[in-house]
Amino acid sequence: MASSVLNLFKSCRPFTPIRFSSLPKSQFRIQFPLRPGKETQPRRCFTTLSSLTDGGAPISGEKELWLNNTMSRKKELFKPKIEGKVGMYVCGVTAYDLSHIGHARVYVTFDVLLRYLKHLGYEVSYVRNFTDVDDKIIARANELGEDPISLSRRFCEEFNRDMEQLQCLDPSVQPRVSDHIPQIIDLIKQILDNGYAYKVDGDIYFSVDKFPTYGTLSGRKLEDNRAGERVAVDTRKKHPADFALWKTAKEGEPFWESPWGRGRPGWHIECSAMSAAYLGYSFDIHGGGMDLVFPHHENEIAQSCAACDSSNISYWIHNGFVTVDSEKMSKSLGNFFTIRQVIDLYHPLALRLFLMGTHYRSPINYSDFLLESASERIFYIYQTLHDCESVLGERDSTFGNDSVPSDTLTTINTFHSEFVASMSDDLLTPVTLAAMSEPLKTINDIIHTRKGKKQARREESLKALETTIRDVLTILGLMPTSYSEALEQLKEKALKRAGLEEEDVLQRVQERTEARKNKEYERSDAIRKDLASVGIALMDSPEGTTWRPAIPLALQEPVTTP
Repeated sequence: MASSVLNLFKSCRPFTPIRFSSLPKSQFRIQFPLRPGKETQPRRCFTTLSSLTDGGAPISGEKELWLNNTMSRKKELFKPKIEGKVGMYVCGVTAYDLSHIGHARVYVTFDVLLRYLKHLGYEVSYVRNFTDVDDKIIARANELGEDPISLSRRFCEEFNRDMEQLQCLDPSVQPRVSDHIPQIIDLIKQILDNGYAYKVDGDIYFSVDKFPTYGTLSGRKLEDNRAGERVAVDTRKKHPADFALWKTAKEGEPFWESPWGRGRPGWHIECSAMSAAYLGYSFDIHGGGMDLVFPHHENEIAQSCAACDSSNISYWIHNGFVTVDSEKMSKSLGNFFTIRQVIDLYHPLALRLFLMGTHYRSPINYSDFLLESASERIFYIYQTLHDCESVLGERDSTFGNDSVPSDTLTTINTFHSEFVASMSDDLLTPVTLAAMSEPLKTINDIIHTRKGKKQARREESLKALETTIRDVLTILGLMPTSYSEALEQLKEKALKRAGLEEEDVLQRVQERTEARKNKEYERSDAIRKDLASVGIALMDSPEGTTWRPAIPLALQEPVTTP
């Protein structure tokens, strides 16, 4: 891995490159399990989606990928700078509090991209930083009477726990600002030497007037950047849009020695320095939330090009906001829900499905209804696949393509074609998820209908369908350790939202059974409706009554009659 990453380094470097192999193991972990909790892939002989191991070759015709490039404002065919290898940098969190679901959307989005690139056979060097030196961190640390660096490291660990819950794969490396001060200082020196920055009382500012293409990414004109609008008011600056590369130390703040005196880096310079340290000045993908287009990514481009005129990033990828009542969710507005708050009531993979249910570039409005819908949907997916496993039993069945019925192969091939078409078209995950409906319905028909139970080569069909869906779930990061375990967890979360224990539900089921025996149908219906109102649906069958999570009646949209 280290040698492949270093191949991306360019000659224009103001400091010594950092080799991945020299990092502690805690920072250098790439895990891409085919199925979480399993060490090997179940053996199978019929053709399915490609292996997800590093360097696995995709099925013929599946390599093409189109991505929307913020810089060109259009979809472009993805072509890496080095064949078979991808360098990707995603701006990480400023770690001073628990992360909210707006953060979750960013990193689920780029986790899907990472997984799909790996599925296509690329070797991906994925860098995601932590900002642990920042005004917000210092302010929070002062409130709590805690060392700013220690506070930030604590919340970095909390963030990683959240990402693990959401099944986001570890980046190749997660650099922190405080560990890269020498690289940042060297980069600022290079910018000063090239004439793009100036000194004022120990502070270093980037001069936007010296960079004629400033504003190309965001489409903003330089005269639009008036003082006080996203840029600090400072009469010492030559232009209101000039931004700090280095800040003089203030009383009570962390500082480092530099050629300009004690101080700390500005916000924007960190990502230019750390991306260059691990990927070079020229790499494939730079990503983040749409709010970073300006000023952060605009300033990154200016800094990096000022330091190295061959600096070039091929694709700028940005995801849309999570909104609450059509307003961006953010800590500064106080209208946010932390990941912890949400997954206390909903399964983490239900949250992941909710975030993937809208295309990554579109805004997604947070609502209980949409989370309940995602929870209900993922329960249906896992229940269907669990039923499939139960029918197949513990046998390690292997079948050739010629043993799978033609109509099943047609369903699988149609699903595969829709999967490839949607994912290669700028990661249209909602279309991929919708395409899963038909193979899931086919499984249920084979298992539960009279015709399906009599179908020839029934096991072959079920095995082929289950494996195909499982492969797609793995690529999307939605594959649980086990279906049964996930189903139990989903039911536990539903009970918690309903304010019930399972014993309460079972007692109500027994009461309803007695009412039905006594032909007390109004009472029976009332019990069903009471449970449905809090998201507990009763399912009657010849074997008895069971329950499953459902969207609470109060949240369901009213049906209007024409």
